[in-house]
Amino acid sequence: MSHPATRGILMMIAAVGSFALMDAAMKELGQQHGPMQVAFLRGIASLPIVLLVLGISRRLKDIRPVRWPLHVLRGLLSVALLWSFVFSVKVLSLADAYSIYLSAPLLITALSVPLLGEQVSGRRWLAIGVGLAGVIVMLRPTAASVVTLGGLAAFMAAVFYALSAISINILSKTDTTASMVFWTMAVVAVAAGLASLPNWTPVQAVDSGWILVLGLSGAAGQLFITQAFRLAPASVVAPFEYTALLWGIGLDWALWNVLPGSRLLAGGSLVVASGLYLMWHSRESTAAVH
Repeated sequence: MSHPATRGILMMIAAVGSFALMDAAMKELGQQHGPMQVAFLRGIASLPIVLLVLGISRRLKDIRPVRWPLHVLRGLLSVALLWSFVFSVKVLSLADAYSIYLSAPLLITALSVPLLGEQVSGRRWLAIGVGLAGVIVMLRPTAASVVTLGGLAAFMAAVFYALSAISINILSKTDTTASMVFWTMAVVAVAAGLASLPNWTPVQAVDSGWILVLGLSGAAGQLFITQAFRLAPASVVAPFEYTALLWGIGLDWALWNVLPGSRLLAGGSLVVASGLYLMWHSRESTAAVH
């Protein structure tokens, strides 16, 4: 595998870990505050950190947008994504929400063909299909367990994430990583802040620690994931979103003493196996070309 693709995969894994920690903070904050207010806290907590990092590295000039309508669109997609996901983790465990949210890599890969003109081999489609089968196993497909507001919200978050990921790939052709991260957070902070005003609840001192975690992990995740899609094709890095399941299981156990059931373990094994195969197949395909 080429060095950019390898770095892109590593960036994606780091991004998923950062976002899992951010999601844990949002789950905690979501118990006392509405989803849109939590989305606002996520944006406003990350902005100072992003600006500090850019200032230290003398890259503030890089935030100048080129295709600003796409920045606004991506920011609004992120607001919708955050609202949907916060709502889902408020009623579901992280692992359960992730088991549905993990349909996002399949959606990204499918959309990368018509929207980005990428080529996806039959073997990759098969491996991703196996991963999706694992997600279906974890969903426990019965009317009682799947057709719920929490499950529907998690799936809608996956749809919004897939569209946002595609927009990163398009924006990266003209705009810098710094501009994409900054303007996404800025739009999230403004739009979610205004939308949260009618149902605003006071922020307590006990929330400060989780807000700090939210800001640090969210800023890191944005930087990592933007760089991942810049370095490698969406169809290569997207499957590594599957590692979110492992992060979710670990955080559920560490923070809330919740362990996964047998279906989650069985489905998760299929998901992880498919991700590992995709990594191996990408390496073999690249080696064959060279």
